[in-house]
Order: sequence, then structure tokens, then C-alpha cells
Amino acid sequence: MNVMAKAEKKISSAFIYFFGSFGGILFGYDIGVMTGALPFLQADWHLENAASLVGWITSAVMFGAIFGGALAGQLSDKFGRRKMILMSAIVFMVFSVLSGVSPDMGEASAYYLIIVRMLLGLAVGAASALVPAYMSEMAPAKARGRLSGLNQTMIVSGMLLSYVVDFLLKDLPGEWAWRLMLGLAAVPALILFLGVLRLPESPRFLLRKGDEAQARKVLSYIRKNPAEIDQELASIKETAKEERQANQKTSWSTLFSGKYRYLVIAGVGVAAFQQFQGANSIFYYIPLIVQKATGQAASSNLMWPIVQGVILVIGSLVYMWIADKFNRRTLLMVGGAVMGLSFILPAVINWMMPNMNPMTIVVFLCIYVAFYSFTWAPLTWVLVGEIFPLAIRGRASGLASSFNWIGSWLVGLIFPIMTASMPQEAVFAIFGIICILGVIFVKTCVPETRGHTLEEIEEQGTNRGRVKASNPEN
Repeated sequence: MNVMAKAEKKISSAFIYFFGSFGGILFGYDIGVMTGALPFLQADWHLENAASLVGWITSAVMFGAIFGGALAGQLSDKFGRRKMILMSAIVFMVFSVLSGVSPDMGEASAYYLIIVRMLLGLAVGAASALVPAYMSEMAPAKARGRLSGLNQTMIVSGMLLSYVVDFLLKDLPGEWAWRLMLGLAAVPALILFLGVLRLPESPRFLLRKGDEAQARKVLSYIRKNPAEIDQELASIKETAKEERQANQKTSWSTLFSGKYRYLVIAGVGVAAFQQFQGANSIFYYIPLIVQKATGQAASSNLMWPIVQGVILVIGSLVYMWIADKFNRRTLLMVGGAVMGLSFILPAVINWMMPNMNPMTIVVFLCIYVAFYSFTWAPLTWVLVGEIFPLAIRGRASGLASSFNWIGSWLVGLIFPIMTASMPQEAVFAIFGIICILGVIFVKTCVPETRGHTLEEIEEQGTNRGRVKASNPEN
């Protein structure tokens, strides 16, 4: 027993935070890998004119993630965060390999890959829900902002990793290139599994199961002060008690009562706008976008995803620097305005100058990605984590996550269909209009959460509910 205790004691807080957030690498890798794999897959399976199948193959992961996140949240309350992260890593490994060995059976191959990627999406959605939950329960309160930034950095680093792997494999025979790109996703999943084997369970889950001694031991790994440990244990117990009472008093209809409606609409709306603004159309399809703009083969344009990935990583680091220096609303509105103009201006320029350099659109897409990377990408989840009162937090956060995944899935599905039927400048202009609508939404419907306690934010919702109740015509 003493040997085991000593072995556990060697777990450093840096190790816990690194592998606690490493699931973001999986999430990011699978968002990005299809970007490079798709041109080779299209050529190998002759899908160049099958826009709907291409959309389904690309978006199948996001469709599975809609259900994976909700399922993982419920199961983690029963079995623990750590066990569910381990299970997600196993599922990710299995279905990554099955994606890479897809049989060549004509059109049936596409349907096989769609189903396998949907099942893979269960693990992606689970990782996206479990990693922030685990990190928030392990991190000290003063470090939660920075560690939420670490999770975002891990996600975009996973995307960059997938873009680099795609680029390194691009000179292989086409039928091998895309299979290795998809199959190699099993490697970071294996690293995650081996790392999480040494991680402790969340102290909050341990307390919920009545194991206070083990919860205290886990906190001793990541807190320096015994008094701090005692204070945090007492705080966790009180919060758990309040959550149990809240869950007994609320239902889905509570979310849309006068008291909470304002905050629920704000949080869910921001989560939905983040995806419907079209960011994933760039992340999934940038080689095909460049191909359509320039006429160069998509498989020869795999340097562009790396450029996007580098911008995303730099942007995540910029966010960690400015996160607490500017209001949330200010960053969202400035970011959304620039993103919208980056999508709309190429269509305007092309209309005024039909001989516009085709790479102009790619330059504007880089500007879009730069502003997205330090505004809407990280801030959506910071705001969702802050805006919902305790009584509705579980249900409202799940609803926001579901709308976000639905938006991600729909953008991945319909973008190739839209670009097959209209100029891509027009498609991006539509997304640009949605960006501007998002700015208007933030201006009129979203409260400022920076520097406010959860109680103050809830009071804003309560006051807005009273105003609406007294002025129903508004």
C-alpha cells in the first residue's frame, strides 16, 4: 500500500494538467485530418462529383459528436471522468484504424466510412465534453482561465498536427495517403490512454461517491496548502449539495421561464453562431477552396492547412494573453465584424473587379481565421461556462453544446453542396452575413460576464425577465 501511495505521489500537477487536456489533441486532430485526406479519397473513390457523399463523409464525425458529448456527460457522472476519457481513447483508436482500412467496394465504401466516422464521432464528442469538465474540477480557481486557454491550445495544436501529417504523407500513392492520414489518429489516442492510466480521478467525483479520503489525496497532488485543501473540500461539498437541490427543482421547461430565458438564449445563441459563421468550412475544405479558386489540384495545396493551423495556434496564445484584459462582448463583436467583412469583401471585390486575383479570397480567409482564433473560438466556451446560473447549468450547457455540434455538422455537410451549385464567393458572403448577425446578437442579447460573479450575472437575467414580464409587447 505504501509503495502504491509513493507511486501516486510522484504524479506532478504538470503531468495531470498536460494529460488532462491532451484529449483536445484528439479532438483537434480529427477536425483537421480530413482536410488533407479528402482530395486523395475523392480521387481514389471517384467522388469528385458526389458533393452530398463528400459532405456526409466529412461531417459524419460531428454528427456522432452531437450524441457523444451528451452520452459521456451522463456516463461520467456514474463511472467517473477518468474512466470515460480512457473509454473515449479506446473508441477513438478502434474507429481510427477502421477508417484507415476501409474496404474498396464502390459506393458502399462511402457508406461504410460514414458509419465508422459517426461512431468515431462519439469519442470526439465525449472528449470535447469530458476534458473541460475534468480540467475545471482539477484546476485551482485562480488558474481556470489559463487552463481553459490550454485546452483551446491543445485543440488547435491537434489540428496543426493533422495538417503537418497530411502534408508529409501527400507524396504517397493516393490510395495509401488518405488511409494513413485517417489511421494515424490512433497514435495520439494511444498516448492519451497511456497517460490517463496514471491520472487520478476528479476529487469532485470522488466526493460525490463518498470517498473523501481519496479526494483529499488527489487534491494534495495539485494544491500546496492543507488549509486550501480543507477549504476546497468544503466548497465542493456545498456546491454538490446546491446542485442536487437545483436538479430536483428544475426541468427543461425551466430553461425558458422568464427568469432564465434571457441567459439561456444568450449562451445557446453564441454557441450556435460560433459554428453557423462558417469557420469549419475553411478547416475542412481549404485545399478544395484553393483548388476552386486557382485550378490547382487540391492535393498540391496542403501547405495552406498548415498556414491556417499556425494562425490558430498563435491566436490561442494571443487569447491567453488578452483574455482578462478586454470585455467578452467587445472581443466577440470586433472579431465577428472582421470575420464578416473577411467573407463579404471578396464577393464585393469580385463583383466590382471580375478579373480579381483568385488568391484574394484565400488571403481574406487567413484574416478570418486569425480573428476567429482569439475571439469566437475560445470565448464561446468561456462565456457558456460563466453565463448559466447553477440551477440550470447542466441542462443549459448541454443544450448549448448540442446546438454547437449541430452547426458544425450542418456546415460540414452543406458546404460542398453549396459550392457545387453557386460561386464560392457567394457562399462565403452568406456566412459573412451570419457573422454580422452574430455581432448584432451579441450587442443586443448577450450580457457582459467578465468581472462579474455568477450571482451578478444571474441577477441580470432575473431583471431582464421582470422587464419582459411587465412589458410583454417587447
